[in-house]
Amino acid sequence: MTSAPIFIIGTERSGSNLLRLLLNSHPEITMPHPPHIVAFFAPLETYYGDLSREKNFRKLTDDVLVHLERHIHPWATAVDRESLIKDASPRDVFGLFAAIYDQHLAAVGKRRWGCKSTFMIHYTERIFARYPDAQLLWLVRDPRDVALSSRESVFNPYHPYYTARLWTRQQELGLRLEAQHNPINLLRVHYEALVGDTHPTMAKICDFLDVPFDGAMLRFFETEDARICAREARDWHKTALPILSSNTNRFRERMAAKDVAAVESVAGATMQELGYETVSACGARRIPRLLRHFSYEVENELLRLRVEYRSLREDRNQWRRWRRRVRIQILTARLKLGLR
Repeated sequence: MTSAPIFIIGTERSGSNLLRLLLNSHPEITMPHPPHIVAFFAPLETYYGDLSREKNFRKLTDDVLVHLERHIHPWATAVDRESLIKDASPRDVFGLFAAIYDQHLAAVGKRRWGCKSTFMIHYTERIFARYPDAQLLWLVRDPRDVALSSRESVFNPYHPYYTARLWTRQQELGLRLEAQHNPINLLRVHYEALVGDTHPTMAKICDFLDVPFDGAMLRFFETEDARICAREARDWHKTALPILSSNTNRFRERMAAKDVAAVESVAGATMQELGYETVSACGARRIPRLLRHFSYEVENELLRLRVEYRSLREDRNQWRRWRRRVRIQILTARLKLGLR
């Protein structure tokens, strides 16, 4: 039985919160809501200087801990700073991330930890350098439904065209990983199977992870974790509900033909490789012109303003989310100016 960490990778709005809660409900696995430590701090890592120097590494540690303490979905686990500095391996952002999750694992008393930061699909080399036996769950969803969900979300691009570009880039990474790695290290999971055929899909995931299937996972929506998640933001309100098995192919009724064509113009070839058929007459052959790109930019900004206004009215964590964004922007500027 392995104790290797588990990573959910892919594109946001693909059901990663659902899969996280299912796995977190397993008696052997803990998977807290991710503060996306690597995604936020890996791009800043070089600005801290030589991290073998104690002063630089402590500064990075302190900034990461502030980020964790102000997470938009607060952790119940307290992290010990000095133990973190001592145990982090390697002495970089990924080492801090791993040591934080190790402390969380010790606090909850389970056997394995997992991370739902789907952005880790961009950092798999660092994952396998630290954990050669790590297991990745590559979560894939129809990009048209991803785009439909993203249009109402504060966590993704808003216009379907930009969501499709991100989806395509990340799924192509997934396809390369699938070709490169041993099947014991990576399992592709389709969202449509996860919600439409949950029990056998979770049984397959448990078999891949070498843990026994546990029926408690299917009651994830009754957990305190799910209730807290649902209260924090409208984007997460379905986490405290049973699985909606019909939550697929929604784009057919709710997405305009021009938006479907925009998604397929970018993602068509990758969609077909992953088993999703195109429906637009233009499909993958349609390439937006300069004017169309400009209209996408305008629509994206209008959608962003609408979603942010809704978040201000309905989300409990919108101030924490805005404060995180401002803090990262200020930290980035200070680091680039050498004001550590």
